[in-house]
Amino acid sequence: MTRLSHWLGAAGAMALVGLATPAAAAGTQAGTTITNTVTVNYKVGGVDQTQQTASDTFTVDRKVNVTVAEVGTTTTQVSPGQSNAVTTFSVTNLSNATLDFALTVAQQTGGAGAHSNTDNFDVSNVRVFWDSNNSGGYDSGDAQVAYLDELAADTARTVYVVSNVATARVTGDVAVVTLTATGREGLGVGAQGVALVQTTTANTANMDTVFADGQGATDAARDAAFSAKDDYTVLAAALSVTKVSKPISDPVNGTTNPKLIPGAVVEYCIAVANATGGATASSVDLEDVVPTMTTFDSAYGIKLNGTVTGGVCNSDGTSGGAYANGTVTGQLPSVAAGSARTLMFRVTIN
Repeated sequence: MTRLSHWLGAAGAMALVGLATPAAAAGTQAGTTITNTVTVNYKVGGVDQTQQTASDTFTVDRKVNVTVAEVGTTTTQVSPGQSNAVTTFSVTNLSNATLDFALTVAQQTGGAGAHSNTDNFDVSNVRVFWDSNNSGGYDSGDAQVAYLDELAADTARTVYVVSNVATARVTGDVAVVTLTATGREGLGVGAQGVALVQTTTANTANMDTVFADGQGATDAARDAAFSAKDDYTVLAAALSVTKVSKPISDPVNGTTNPKLIPGAVVEYCIAVANATGGATASSVDLEDVVPTMTTFDSAYGIKLNGTVTGGVCNSDGTSGGAYANGTVTGQLPSVAAGSARTLMFRVTIN
């Protein structure tokens, strides 16, 4: 009997080794029962005896594991006053069971961000969405969620943290956000499951639960959760405006050393400069009320998008803009960081 028991144990162990090989990263589905049976045939006095068998069955326990990762390797660039600024994460269920995952976002108060930068402000109206329409980017068709419902083993979902940026922020400001996914029981579609409880006693005959997750950005290992950071970095345009005038001609001197006397033609140049290191300013609208003691020079018109050299306006703009009700208006399509663009017009002194 002792020898037979030894053989049974050895045969059972070899069978278990073969059955334990996982089919996917998460491994065999939790709750699966694994059974193997050994068969023993023998003779007594040369006569076949009744076959002996022994079986063993156990239940695969549940390994809870999840990871959250920033999508991309750079900070999310945003503009002052931007609404619905998006930073993207992936949440992957590495467990061997279908689970719900609660999603929470925390904002950091100072300290290092995700990309060698330092947090110094908070975004507002923070919401979480997942890519429910599989468009590959945040859009109006995505669902706002507080948890991921029934996320199957070895499955990932794309999650968006969507926020607003205050208008007063300047270039280099950083807001760090941390997304945490916490495993919950998967009890069916449409309702978030209750908190998971790890089995701390000896292995039972039922499906036990083991927390196997690693340490995240702000959470500990083996807590059924994982967290990751990403951040918003502000890139603003820092515009400055200068306005200068110069006489072009007068009725006495012509164009030679003209003076600002009645009948003189005066040229105005409005220069919009954008500081280096910032963002390009686009759709820059200008509006200038022509002085009542002057008359707009419609023959010269309005010149837009000229350049500046050494602080002096160049006469290289193109015709555009409008003059109506005593006001000059025009739009500069863009002013890149480290450059300046101009609007120019002329008047005659009454």
